[in-house]
Amino acid sequence: MDAATKTKLDVVPLTRHIGAEIRGIDLRDRLDPETVRAIHQAWLDHIVLVFRGQNFSQEDLIRATGFFGEQAPMSRPPAFFPKGYAKLLPNIMLISNIRENGEPIGALPDGEMNFHHDMIHNEMPHKGTLLYSVEIPDHGGDTLFASGYAAYDTLDPAIRSRLEGRKALHHYNYGTTIRGDTSKAVEAFHEAVHPVFRTHDETGRKAVYVNRLMTVHVLDMPPAESEALLNAVFDHSEKPEFVYRHVWGVGDLVVWDNRCSTHARTDFPSDQRRLMLRTTVKGAGRPY
Repeated sequence: MDAATKTKLDVVPLTRHIGAEIRGIDLRDRLDPETVRAIHQAWLDHIVLVFRGQNFSQEDLIRATGFFGEQAPMSRPPAFFPKGYAKLLPNIMLISNIRENGEPIGALPDGEMNFHHDMIHNEMPHKGTLLYSVEIPDHGGDTLFASGYAAYDTLDPAIRSRLEGRKALHHYNYGTTIRGDTSKAVEAFHEAVHPVFRTHDETGRKAVYVNRLMTVHVLDMPPAESEALLNAVFDHSEKPEFVYRHVWGVGDLVVWDNRCSTHARTDFPSDQRRLMLRTTVKGAGRPY
């Protein structure tokens, strides 16, 4: 692994609108700059990248995060870290339902999770997320990714014209997985205002930038009108034809672009262990 490895990427699209698998590459290798640029371009082209069969240490995950930009600091306030975080390198989040002495060792432990953009509730949202699987249940716990580009491009023109140029408020309580459910939430929360439709700062394309879990309302719009329009956008954005469903295997690394996609999680057996390591990539600025 001393010499830089130059690899011709084998990029296999997974659906028409979103997702590609990168085959035949070991991300633990020291990749040459041309290969890293090609991976980054594939990410911009396909929104979600899947690397199967990786055998990562925490250090490997941090190094791979650097292929996509500057690693972002941990998004959760230190006071709310589960105890398992002490076992991880800084800025790695543990996503797990494993419990020690009855307490979860990681974040977002159980059940399904509505479609959302990571960190949309912050003033400076993170642009990308990496998730690496260590342990998975026999079934369930799949991650669904929806293309914000495809949703915007095919949105009813009447709905799009009513929302173009407007902004929405996004709010999130830590621990919440279903919109409106605060039973598992803790006190800490964040909220921010961003455009309903976002321009991607690298591709220049527009994408839907509201989601079912975290978007509260459209600013300067009557509540009933805001609710109706947002629900129409949510339903449209989550159509199966815009979605790639990832069924996890141990050693999978999945990287997604939060600027132009949402993701959700399906339910899984609560008595089976699920353990994932997560990092994020710092955004370049406020969404516009």
